[in-house]
Amino acid sequence: MLFMKRKNTKNKRLKFFLVVIILLSLGAISAVFIGYRLILNKEGKFISSLHSKANISISKVYQTATRDGIKEWSLEAKSAYYIDATKQANLQDVIVTFFLKDGGKVYLTADQGILKTDSNDIEVTGDVVVRNETYRLRTKKLNYEHTKRIIFSKVPVEIVGDSLNLAADSMSFDLNINRILFEGRVEGSFSETITL
Repeated sequence: MLFMKRKNTKNKRLKFFLVVIILLSLGAISAVFIGYRLILNKEGKFISSLHSKANISISKVYQTATRDGIKEWSLEAKSAYYIDATKQANLQDVIVTFFLKDGGKVYLTADQGILKTDSNDIEVTGDVVVRNETYRLRTKKLNYEHTKRIIFSKVPVEIVGDSLNLAADSMSFDLNINRILFEGRVEGSFSETITL
């Protein structure tokens, strides 16, 4: 009889222990499921907000602008996303090649850029470098106005070449006549071999 009571007590403890383990397991599974659903809902809201802004996202972008059958510039970017509401493509790791009338080329690189698809105007920021065979210009922000074919910066620029070092508050570069204009406080040094 004593043996039976001990066996019943052990069985009750075992049953109680198993019920507790099952309840804890169900609680843990429920918590994981609810947490997972919350994460999915947040990601869904985030993704839907991205989709409401960006209509298309692509990698390795290439575009060329021509006027009257003449190539004026070509643009490459590592990636882009296009927003139809603002008619602009936001670009990463931008490279633009401008083609001059005399056959020369001007190269522009930047970390980010915006191409306004309705006007072909370009704005670039982040480690902006413009260079040709002779000179290299650095700035933080630069714009290109397509109708006038002018590159301009309203923030300080630095230009370096074999025969000059120059800094200015702002500048504009007319690609039609291959002429650059510096404005504001302009400082620099020239070597004797420079021709103007």
